[in-house]
This record gives sequence, structure tokens and C-alpha cells, in this order.
Amino acid sequence: MKLLIKNIKKLVQVEEEPRVWVAGADMAKLPCIDNAFLLIEDEKIIDFGSMNDISRIDNLDDADVLTELDATGRMVFPSYCDSHTHLVYAGSREIEYTDKIKGLSYEEIAKRGGGILNSAKLLHETSEDDLYEQSLERINEIIALGTGAVEIKSGYGLTVEDEIKMLRVVKRLRETTPIIIKSTFLGAHAVPAEYKGRQSEYVDLIINEMIPMVAAEELADYVDVFCDKGFFTVEETDRILMAAMKYGMRPKIHANELDYSGGIQVGVKYNALSVDHLEFTGDDEIKTLLNSETMPTLLPGAAFFLGMIDPPARKMIDSGLPLAMASDFNPGSSPSGDMKFVMSLGCIKMKLLPEEVINATTINTAYAMGVQEEVGSIARGKYANVYITKDIPSYEYMPYAYGSDLVDTVILKGKIIE
Repeated sequence: MKLLIKNIKKLVQVEEEPRVWVAGADMAKLPCIDNAFLLIEDEKIIDFGSMNDISRIDNLDDADVLTELDATGRMVFPSYCDSHTHLVYAGSREIEYTDKIKGLSYEEIAKRGGGILNSAKLLHETSEDDLYEQSLERINEIIALGTGAVEIKSGYGLTVEDEIKMLRVVKRLRETTPIIIKSTFLGAHAVPAEYKGRQSEYVDLIINEMIPMVAAEELADYVDVFCDKGFFTVEETDRILMAAMKYGMRPKIHANELDYSGGIQVGVKYNALSVDHLEFTGDDEIKTLLNSETMPTLLPGAAFFLGMIDPPARKMIDSGLPLAMASDFNPGSSPSGDMKFVMSLGCIKMKLLPEEVINATTINTAYAMGVQEEVGSIARGKYANVYITKDIPSYEYMPYAYGSDLVDTVILKGKIIE
């Protein structure tokens, strides 16, 4: 079956020849077609162009093989790719939200048993089925907001059994939902309370027990480490990445959120797919990234929610780097998976252009989760993961109207999602 979307006011992020990523000055360029059509067959995009050229499509008059959608006055975007989330979690942490309002820092909350350790306790007490149902609600929420691909991390288990439980839930979501999902093992998210003062022993547990079990069940595409002040050192990160890479898990690193941690450098050393957060990024870190295949990924929702400094996004782009932006959807520091709001934060807080934030949440985040050949732009042969907007005046309106729901119709792998 074919699906034809016609009379599209503007078809956004089109590519005749798909790119791996967009970097530097090219991030301010956004190829579009006005008054366009998009033709989908089964799961894939097979053609697009100006309505003036629509006559080249066969079977236009055959209602048995062609379904039509009229997008007059509306735009079509590639679905967002959210390359950094923790959306498999149990319960919420709004009490800590109050603590933050009262002035406690992220580190102070963590030191007194809150933060990640609080989520680990809740997750331990939650059954796998309940965890799946909670997470399914969040998946459906982000689909409705326009996300078509998402990376999900473990890291709220912190025991062998609970990390495996989380990753099994991620696998189940992958098998039962239409969204593209990548899975990341993040056993090194925090040190459990029972290992306080014995952090190296917990690292040994990750290396000797967790990683082999995750690999045996093929539960993770990637490995991650929170390499930052107060969490895991460069040396510990080095050990974990070395062990995981023997099982084919490519790194994705939490780096430089709280201080200059060396996380960017160790990520690049191990050819990490991405290094994420990056609030503390200087000239040395930028130079390291420029000579790599590692995608710098910013998580503006976390900096916004925690009241932290913003990363030097403008300087990074002006230096020639690509940038991706993801939601960091999690219960403690970014309780939202709204990628449209992420774009707005990129414009408002980091002075990025609308074109730059669109590139940062589609083509570049597709690379940051390893699905750039499948999604991230409107290109022939890619999955038909797109959304149709409501009637809007321009693509700049998307990050501008930061509180408005502007998604009208979601299409994932060629199917209209009700």
C-alpha cells in the first residue's frame, strides 16, 4: 500500500543524498520544498518533490493501492530522534524538586540518598510488568509529541538483577511499540549505598557480572558511564569501556555536566558514538571533538531544570562541530520528553537558530543513536517516520511557540498512529 501526503505547505529537512551529520556553518542550512508531496510505500519513503511534479507518480487514480492525506496549510517534518533518555523508571521524584527550590544542589541531594539512589530503591520495589506499563505510557506520550526514535538507558537498577530487569523492559518496549528504540547499559550511573567507600568493588561487579549477563541476553546496543565529579573517574570509565567493547558495545558517555571531568577525552579515546551533557566544555575539549567521530550532545532540559550553566553551544558550532540535542527524559533532572521544548531551550538559552535546533534534534541525533541510515531526514529509502503539523506560518514557529502542541498527525514506519 502507498500513502501520499499532498499539498504540503513546506516539506522540511529533505535530502537527495543523505548526510551522516551536519556540522559548523551547515547547521544553519535547512533544505525544504514548498508546496510539496511525500510518497510512502509500506514502511519507507519512496519519493518526494514539488506538487508541480506529482504527475510522475503511478496509480494516482487507483483507490485500492493509494491512500491520500491533504496537508494544505501544514508542514511535514522528520520525526525527532531523542538520543538520550532514562524513560524506564519507577515513580517520580517531585519531593526532590521541592528540595531544589529550597536551594539544595544535585550533588547534595545525591549525597543524602536522593537522586539516582532514590530511583534505584523505587525500581527495586517495582515488578517488571508494572515498570513496563509505566514506561509504555511515556513512550506513547513522546510518540504523540513527534518523536520517532529514542535511546533508553538502564542505570536505576545498580544491581545485576535490577539492571537486567530494566533492559528487559526496554527490549519489550522495542518489540511492542512502533517507535525505533536503541538500548544502552548504564550500570555505572551511580555507586549503590552498600558500596560506599568500596567504589572499585562496584566497578568490578559491573565488569565481571553485569556486562557479561547483558551481553549474553543481547540486551544493550551501547554502554554508558557517568564520568563526572562525584561519580566515576576517568580510570574507572576506561576499565568499564574496555570490558564492554569486548562484547561489541560502543560507548555513549555522560560527560562534563558537573565539572571538567575528562569524560569527553576518554569518550573520544574509545570512539564513543556520543558524549552527552557537556556544560563544562573548553578549548581542549572542542579540539578533541573536532578530530573525532563522536557527536557532542547537549541536554538543555537538564541544565534548565537544575538551574545549571548552559554549554557553550554557539562556540562549539562556530568552531566547526556538529551538535545534537536530546531530552534526557528522567525523573530527577529532566522530567520531560518534549523535543519541541528542547528546541525552544536551544534557541532561548543557547542562542541557536531555528535551523540549527531542527538539525540538532533530527539528523544529528539520529547519528548520536546510530540510526542515521534509517531516519532523521526526508530521504528516499529511509523509514517514513514523520509528523504533520497543525496550520503554522513557518518552521521557525515550532521552537518559537514553546508551549503549544503543534503536532497534528504522526506517521511511524508508514503507518498513521492514532
